[in-house]
Amino acid sequence: MSSSPTVAKDTVVTVKYKVSEAHGRLIEDAQHPLVYLHGGYENTLPKIEEALDGQAKGFKISLDLAVADAFGERDESLCRVIPRSEFPPGVKIGGQLQGLNDAGQPQIYTVMKIKGPEVHLDGNHPLAGRALKFDLQILDVRPASAEEIAHGHVHGEHGHQH
Repeated sequence: MSSSPTVAKDTVVTVKYKVSEAHGRLIEDAQHPLVYLHGGYENTLPKIEEALDGQAKGFKISLDLAVADAFGERDESLCRVIPRSEFPPGVKIGGQLQGLNDAGQPQIYTVMKIKGPEVHLDGNHPLAGRALKFDLQILDVRPASAEEIAHGHVHGEHGHQH
């Protein structure tokens, strides 16, 4: 009799999830499950990996994550104001674009407001600075392919396409 696979390093995990603020207001009830390569590849939050490790299909858990375990504190140095003249046309409030942070590293910025000649950008994760509750249910677990392990992410349906 074969037992169903459990979550371990180099398994592909399909998880249904909901994210709420700590006090209960729903932020996201995902229409599509998260499909990720488990085992320290930074494809999901470390506390989520820790909670799912060793579990099997059908497992459910609610996790309360402190700010530090979710998306971290807000970093005001990641906020930018740029001249509208340097701004790509067609990008609207809530839109995202890639730029460089103070360390010269690529950074995704979200357009927060456009005010006269200025565009205000924020490089923080939209959920930074917030304690969060994650409701998770494992829908499937399977061994990862050698290619997925080599690339550090899932390929195929709901995964990364090259």
